[in-house]
Amino acid sequence: MPIIKPISDLRNKFNEISDICHKQGEPVFITKNGEGDLVVMSLAAYERQKALLDLYEKLGEAESESLSGAPKVLHQDLMKKIRSKVNE
Repeated sequence: MPIIKPISDLRNKFNEISDICHKQGEPVFITKNGEGDLVVMSLAAYERQKALLDLYEKLGEAESESLSGAPKVLHQDLMKKIRSKVNE
């Protein structure tokens, strides 16, 4: 269940909101005049979210490249090439 707090809590209960973000690892949704306004999350949660988005973007690019008919490299051929470069 999402955690929703009024914007006044951001000013008056900042430490409580910070603790929620860090301990539960979940974002806190801040409302202003009863409407959604902000999302507050820990830096660790933000970095996880950003890494996930980056991964999805790379997977999308790989899928597009695969569907475009670009030449493919077999896994074992790639590993042989990498090993030979490492062993040089």
